[in-house]
Amino acid sequence: MEKILELNQVTKRYDSFELNIDHLTLERGYIMGFIGPNGAGKSTTIKLIMNLVKKDGGKIRLFGLDHVENELAIKERIGFVYDHFPFYDELTADEMKNMIRPFYRRWDEDLFQQYVRNFDLPIKKRIKHFSKGMKMKLALAIALSHHAELLIMDEPTSGLDPLIRRELLEVLQALMEDEKKAVFFSTHITSDLDRVADYITMIDRGRILFSMPKDDLLENYRLVKGSHEILDKMDPALLVGVKRHRFGFEALSNDKKAIQRQLGDAVLLEKPTLEEVMIFSIAGREQNVLSH
Repeated sequence: MEKILELNQVTKRYDSFELNIDHLTLERGYIMGFIGPNGAGKSTTIKLIMNLVKKDGGKIRLFGLDHVENELAIKERIGFVYDHFPFYDELTADEMKNMIRPFYRRWDEDLFQQYVRNFDLPIKKRIKHFSKGMKMKLALAIALSHHAELLIMDEPTSGLDPLIRRELLEVLQALMEDEKKAVFFSTHITSDLDRVADYITMIDRGRILFSMPKDDLLENYRLVKGSHEILDKMDPALLVGVKRHRFGFEALSNDKKAIQRQLGDAVLLEKPTLEEVMIFSIAGREQNVLSH
């Protein structure tokens, strides 16, 4: 399968932050969830991919093309949806669309009108009167109406009500029926990714902690619960992060089989959510014990 996005040895340095991505790829036909805490480097990574900020080192390729040398050709093939909306509030949605459509040679007006109907968008209404959910639908309609092959989304569901979020996720699922497209979905709302993501990539402090199929992650990672005495006997290398409390401990392990071999029925194993994986992974990097 063709790699639609590839980052190798990419670096970006600021006074108080440094991004280092050794390797990251996304193939056609998949949705990648890009997760991490605020300030981890998610938005910086997207800005680098879009060449909105200049990298200090490394290579970024989209559709097999260098992202700087072929910037205009690449952006013709990408749709963008951000958590803020670069719209002129005094314009109607139709006027805003007419400003944007000349930038895309493959603009499909019939497809745009189809999304307008599906999303029930008041196309003649001024954008300043749109709710955040309506603005998100407009941004998504515009992003999808020039047959984008890669959709890049930066916190698209932040602040949206559950019904609008569900509608957005259903659109993404329908979009992936075309196996030639891909979605790079950056978010801190991990429950959205439980439903739609194929791959999960986690970043913290500017570095990728892991990038793997979501099913493999949820199959191999386990929440481990037991007594303090059992924790003291465990191999620390098997634990990503640990939380102690009065009656025992709760930990995250990325090796379910090793835990089962070592401890058997002495501990309780549960499947974690993506949010739990993220929380334990970040806290584990800091101190291995979240609370006493």
